[in-house]
Amino acid sequence: MTEKLLQYIWKLQYFNRSDLHTTNGEPLQILNPGQLNQNQGPDFLQCCIKMGGTTWVGNIEIHTRSSQWNSHKHNEDKNYSNVILHVVWQNDTGIFTPDEIPLLTLHDRVPKILLEKYQELMHNTAFVPCQNSVHTVHSLVWTAWKERLVVERLERKATGIRKLLQETNNHWEEVFWWMLARNFGITVNSEAFEAVARSTSINILAKHKNQIHQLECLLFGQAGMLQGKFTEPYPHMLAREYNFLQKKYRLTPVSYPMHFLRMRPQNFPTIRLAQLAQLIHQSTHLFSKIKETVNLNEVKKLLQVTANDYWHYHYKFDEVSSFQQKTLGKQMIDNIAINTVIPVIFAYGYVMGEEKYTRKALLWLQETAAEDNALTRKWQQLGIKSASGFDSQALTELTKEYCTYKNCLSCAVGTAILKKARNN
Repeated sequence: MTEKLLQYIWKLQYFNRSDLHTTNGEPLQILNPGQLNQNQGPDFLQCCIKMGGTTWVGNIEIHTRSSQWNSHKHNEDKNYSNVILHVVWQNDTGIFTPDEIPLLTLHDRVPKILLEKYQELMHNTAFVPCQNSVHTVHSLVWTAWKERLVVERLERKATGIRKLLQETNNHWEEVFWWMLARNFGITVNSEAFEAVARSTSINILAKHKNQIHQLECLLFGQAGMLQGKFTEPYPHMLAREYNFLQKKYRLTPVSYPMHFLRMRPQNFPTIRLAQLAQLIHQSTHLFSKIKETVNLNEVKKLLQVTANDYWHYHYKFDEVSSFQQKTLGKQMIDNIAINTVIPVIFAYGYVMGEEKYTRKALLWLQETAAEDNALTRKWQQLGIKSASGFDSQALTELTKEYCTYKNCLSCAVGTAILKKARNN
């Protein structure tokens, strides 16, 4: 038994409440179990109980053992002066709790099958703790829980974006540029790409947006990819141009390495940087445009870019390859929509208090194709499919923030499974 499980049992009253008595034989009736306290002090607040014909209103403290009242020094803490009932799994100190607070034990009142199901979840080493039972959860539970998960995920991202705003003096375009660059770097080079974006402000890039080769030299130069000798004219020209702009703006290349190994050529950092340069070249005040766009398809059109002609025959500098236009693919555009566009639009509404933007972000997420990755494929094997980016983001949040830490008691799916076990 854990204190968290005992809190869960008390909150939902998952124990036999007939003929309740305190340890000193006082008849007890639970009128209101109270509200779980997330802050310092007793576990449940504003509780209401009836003992021996008298109604009491106050707080309730939960422990696995009665001796923890003293070991946790509650007897010395004024925050616990209004505790009207001490609820424990086992009484290991005698009949009365310290300070003669009424004591209720639950170890013989909780269904054994509920405890067994909880232990099964906690000891399961599968992909998710409820892997063997997840198929039994009603679709209505899943629908409501996914909505909550998506909002939690976007609110958490909004908190991170708020911190970036503090770094940029509330410059939304700059924050969007940082996040967009990070997204273009995909997982392997995300930190390096963000570092490049941070080292080259959107204001500097805006001055050179009409010259694609200047945009490329700034990005490739800051990424440390224009060093050394080149045999082809184009990279040699970029290096020369970068040397001039580096001195002009007093730029320092970032120290992050760019990774190529075990990557598909279309994801090489050279290609992604070239596409990123092209996006800057084709757009002005990109975040402002996206923010006021109603249709998600119009946003995706803004992201449809193709690297300049040199890259049609290259994946790396000085290495000629067969002709292939380096167009930003549909899957990558959807990825950018899910991981950059939608979170920043949601954050804008969240920070500025404008609900129309948070609603738009949620709607766009439902209109975006579901992510196809190892995580979503594992869920699909369990019968939980993703119909949109809304679903796949919900499952990502569920897996990373709940399943990984086995927070089953805070999960609607986990609690539904335990409730079913309790009712059987």
